[in-house]
Amino acid sequence: MPLPIDLSGRVALVTGVSNGLGTGVARMLAKAGAGVAGCGFSPGDSTGAKAFVASVEAAGRRALYRRTDVERPGDLEALVEAAVAEFGRLDILVSNAGRNVFTGAEHCAESDWQRNLDLNLASHWRLAKLCKPHLEAGGHGVVQIMTSNHAYATIPGCFPYNIAKTALTGLVRALAIEWGPKIRAVGIAPGFVETPGNDTWFASFPDPEAERQRTLGMHPAGKLGTCDDIGAWSAFLASDFAAFATGTTYVIDGGRLALLQDS
Repeated sequence: MPLPIDLSGRVALVTGVSNGLGTGVARMLAKAGAGVAGCGFSPGDSTGAKAFVASVEAAGRRALYRRTDVERPGDLEALVEAAVAEFGRLDILVSNAGRNVFTGAEHCAESDWQRNLDLNLASHWRLAKLCKPHLEAGGHGVVQIMTSNHAYATIPGCFPYNIAKTALTGLVRALAIEWGPKIRAVGIAPGFVETPGNDTWFASFPDPEAERQRTLGMHPAGKLGTCDDIGAWSAFLASDFAAFATGTTYVIDGGRLALLQDS
């Protein structure tokens, strides 16, 4: 018989749903049966915000979108309050929102360093802390932190982004230890995924298609990931099938970390 992932009756809060990975996470959680509250930096009438709402409602689930700057603690408080007011509960947090801050160690200004820490590290902790009492109350509390394969291996010039992403693996461990057993904490570390951000990366090379093919050659899977690939992992990790998973970050990168550069 089928072994379905069933999140019916549960509510997820997902940050960064107006583009990139958050779109796939929200879509797949909704397909698994969860209602989804989402946020993004874009206004509610933007294309990305409307697409988020449409994808959740297409799965027959309720959606709430709120424009949020995750670097502002007040915005995070208002987001959590709005989600709980709309749905009455909160079971799953997917703290996904972030942005590349690539300067290199030598040329990183103090302002770059601080913004990276606020956006790509502290915002995840602040939001998780705000969600904690609601996650505990539901009996199925799960915190998912979206980090990156840059937490494990990186390339020149990605400082200080890679520092924050490495620190997030420590945040996952700390939350699992301190908040368990009522709340599980897991990390997801995607590699190259087909997003507008990666399209911009390829476009920065003289021959974007050649660079894409070179990158594909570094992946034993023979492909780049999709937002739905990451969303499916999120849905599984939020489900009761993953009840024994906590304190661990899962690298989903098509095998790139397994391949030495000279292979």
